[in-house]
Amino acid sequence: MIDKIASIKEEVNGYQADTPAKVEEFRLKYLSKKGALSALMDAFRTVPSDQKRELGQKLNELKTFVTERYNYLKENASLSGSFDSASIDLTRSATSFPVGSRHPISIVKNDILRIFADMGFTIAEGPEIEDDWHVFSSLNFPADHPARDMQDTFFISRNPIDILLRTHTSSVQTRTMEKNQPPIRIVCPGRVYRNEAISARAHCFFHQIEGLYIDKNVSFADLRQVLLNFAQQMFGAETKIRLRPSYFPFTEPSAEMDISCDICGGKGCAFCKETGWVEILGCGMVDPNVLKSCGIDPEIYSGYAFGLGIERITNLKYKVKDLRMFSENDVRFLAEFESAR
Repeated sequence: MIDKIASIKEEVNGYQADTPAKVEEFRLKYLSKKGALSALMDAFRTVPSDQKRELGQKLNELKTFVTERYNYLKENASLSGSFDSASIDLTRSATSFPVGSRHPISIVKNDILRIFADMGFTIAEGPEIEDDWHVFSSLNFPADHPARDMQDTFFISRNPIDILLRTHTSSVQTRTMEKNQPPIRIVCPGRVYRNEAISARAHCFFHQIEGLYIDKNVSFADLRQVLLNFAQQMFGAETKIRLRPSYFPFTEPSAEMDISCDICGGKGCAFCKETGWVEILGCGMVDPNVLKSCGIDPEIYSGYAFGLGIERITNLKYKVKDLRMFSENDVRFLAEFESAR
C-alpha cells in the first residue's frame, strides 16, 4: 500500500491540466467517490492494526497533497482560459472602464483656493457644529439679531449654551484670531447650514469660502484690489467690479460686490436682470469690536474680510440653473464635468 501511495503522489505531481475539462478529469480520477483516494481509504480498513498509524499518516499527507494540486490546477486553468484565443479576440480594443469626475463644487472651490493661495492666503478650517460665541457673539451680532432665530439657524441644543450648525465659516476666522496674533491672512472653505426651504435657488446647506486679512495699516483699497484680482482671474481679464454699500454686523464699512455679467458683457440680459451686473460676495473692514472680542488690539491692527458662496460662483461659471442638482448625485449631470477633472 505504501508503494501505491508513492505511485499516486508521483502521478499527481506530474499531472498537467490547462483547461477546466482536464481539471475536472483530475478531480474525478483522484478526489471523487470512485477515485483513487477513495479506493485507498477502503483498502485502509483491512490494514493490520500495527500498520494503521503509519499508513494513516501517509494517507492524510497524500490527501492534502492531491487537494492542493487540484486547487493549483483549477486556478491556473481559469487564468489561462481567460486568455484563450478561441474565446477572445486579442486584436480588439481593450474594454473601457467608466472614470469618475470631480464634482463641480470641488472644481470651483479648488480654483478659488488656488487664486487666493497665489496672493498669500493660507487655508484654515474649523468644526461644522459650533457654539453661539464663535458663530454670533464674537462677530458682533446683537442678541436680537434675526440670524439667531430658529427659522434661520439649526440649533442642536440651547442649554446651558447654544450649540448649532454653523451658518457661515466666519466662525473659523474668530477661532483663528483667538489663537494667533497678526499678521493673519487666511481663507476658510467649508459647508454651512441655514434653515431655508429647498428650491432651485436655495438649499438648507451650501458651501462658502471666507477670507480674512489682519495686519497694520490694512485699508479698504487693499480689499478692493484683492477682490478685483480674484474676479479677473476667475471670470476673465475684462471683468469689472463694483462695490455697493451694505451692512454686516462684523464689518464696518461693509459692501456687496458685483461683477460685470460675463454672459452679456455688461450690456444687460435676463441672467443679470438687464442690469449688466451680478452680485457674487459680501465684504468689508473688520469691525473693531470683533478684533477686541478675539484679543487683538484695534488701535494697532486693522483688517478686511469677505465671503462668497461657492454654488453662486459655480452657477456663474457653468450656468447651472438649479441648486438642487449639486446634491442629487446624478451621474449624468456629473459626467458633464469630466473634462474639468
